[in-house]
Amino acid sequence: MITPGFVDVHIHPDKTTWGSGWMSRVPAQTLTDIIGNDLRAQLAFQDSVEDRAYALMSHAVLNGTMAMRAHVDVGPQIGLRNMHGVRAAAERLAPFLQVQVVAFPQFGLLSNPGTLDLMEASLAEGADLVGGIDPESVDGDLHGHLDAVYALANKHGRDVDIHLHDVGADGLAQLSVIAERTVAEGMQGRVTIGHGFALCDASHPDLGSTLDAMAEAGIWMATCALGADPVPDLDLFEKHGVKVALGSDGVRDAWSPFGTGSMMDRAHLLGYRTGASTDAELERCFRLATSAGAELIGSAEVKNFSGPESVDRLEFAANSIPELVVDRSAPLRVVRGGRAVALQA
Repeated sequence: MITPGFVDVHIHPDKTTWGSGWMSRVPAQTLTDIIGNDLRAQLAFQDSVEDRAYALMSHAVLNGTMAMRAHVDVGPQIGLRNMHGVRAAAERLAPFLQVQVVAFPQFGLLSNPGTLDLMEASLAEGADLVGGIDPESVDGDLHGHLDAVYALANKHGRDVDIHLHDVGADGLAQLSVIAERTVAEGMQGRVTIGHGFALCDASHPDLGSTLDAMAEAGIWMATCALGADPVPDLDLFEKHGVKVALGSDGVRDAWSPFGTGSMMDRAHLLGYRTGASTDAELERCFRLATSAGAELIGSAEVKNFSGPESVDRLEFAANSIPELVVDRSAPLRVVRGGRAVALQA
């Protein structure tokens, strides 16, 4: 069977331990605790960002990923080293993998002095998008955070991708403001929300109106179906016209020991977590990992897939997409530019 390649719209290759030794993790109760653990782990790594990122990204290529959006930490604690390391790894894989880099203020934007200047610098040194994170719970200043993010985006002509872990009414309220701001800035179709856990509670009375506001603003949702994280009601998102694509999130980093960098695995997990059982539901999971992601990040190789004659394609032994997703099948061959991928170490 021949299919288009995968697109991973949300991955953190700068944090991974892929290709390195095992990292034991410590319990964390809050987002602040997890972020602190993450920083300590990054400062303790012996292997370079480039080496670890290349190990994960090359593994993703061999498992059929043809494009990815990489969220890369920026902050005074680490400077721009992660940006440079991921960019170097991406350059080594340039014939096989399209990489969009998001400058991501993981440790806070306004609440972490010096980050805003580094975000500005990152856009001149390899970042493609402006990132944000939980304007209320991390920065404590919704409007100030959005002012900074949209100012950078407008100044440099970049799109925006904001992590939003906050749940409940507070999370939905932030999303409504982000939707309003996106329309006011004329950035419809150029903003993505990562995780969006507040959007995953179908019982919340304001969910429908929030989804409608996001659809009007053309805001995408990037979901990852990781661990115990909430997952969206995909039927409801389709009903309200909000587009969804799929990503890996962190792969074997301080946040989680799990993850493989395989988008087939991720499509399988999304199907499992959302209770997919029909062929149409399983095919949708595959679509969110391929053509939907290609639409989001503009991957011409995946968008231009033309079947068996396509110069960029995946080749599988199975006969149907639902079977691929359920079996988590690895591709027999990954073909780029008409030739099977063979990576150099």
